[in-house]
Amino acid sequence: MQSSDQPPDPMAEILKESLTPAATATAAAAAAAVKDDKILPRPELPSLKTRFPEHETGVRIKPTWQETVMGFGKNDSWKVKCEAHVRSVLKNSVPVKLLTEALSSVGCEFDISRHIACEQCDESVGGGFDTKNLQIVICQNVSTTEGKVTSVLAHEMIHAFDYCRMNADFTNVDHVACSEIRASTLTHCSFLSALFQGAVTPWDFTNKHQDCVKIKATESTMSALNVPFEVALAAVEKVFPRCYADREPFGRIPRRNSRDVDKSYYERFYYGYGS
Repeated sequence: MQSSDQPPDPMAEILKESLTPAATATAAAAAAAVKDDKILPRPELPSLKTRFPEHETGVRIKPTWQETVMGFGKNDSWKVKCEAHVRSVLKNSVPVKLLTEALSSVGCEFDISRHIACEQCDESVGGGFDTKNLQIVICQNVSTTEGKVTSVLAHEMIHAFDYCRMNADFTNVDHVACSEIRASTLTHCSFLSALFQGAVTPWDFTNKHQDCVKIKATESTMSALNVPFEVALAAVEKVFPRCYADREPFGRIPRRNSRDVDKSYYERFYYGYGS
């Protein structure tokens, strides 16, 4: 995934509007709002080596004898199924196809054999984006259905898109929070997932979509950098206005059970995506 020439720090320009006294005050208030009944702190996650043991160590995990007896691990069944799901998603999922073409359009050709790895992970994560190796990890023992693989792949491909398009620094908490806001807005916080999460009721979806995004983005920022709740929430609040408004490459918030994603795909040429 080779990136084309980029401005010195376009992500800094994206976030500039968020670095105002009002935004800073909002972030400080958010950090103090630990008792908020919508966003609750949680214990810090295990280390990256624990969450992504195969990816971080390069050593494959062998199934236990109990897993072998139960049929898991035989002929690498998880990996085989995961890779089959990935191929199907890349072929059939409209949002993933759009993201693939968008990556290519910003100078990052996407190669399934190079940029996606199905591996065994800790059960606390379903996947991740490795900026060091420019690779998306699909947790084959957690993301076990095509639907889950679609969700994880689309989410992580937005991070890859931000890395290529905006030179995002995934060690910077503000950059991570911005990318997580975008990924949550465009892939996670559909009507159905937000409803089940408790952030939305059928009669206030429009007003509560932002709550869903903040919940997911805060949790994901904590997970990505293993930072405390207060730090993650403050970063999300700080950059939220500008990053929530950035809908690239979809141009809109895709709604569940609508043709929004299809429209984004058909209109991609107008915005410089696709060939």
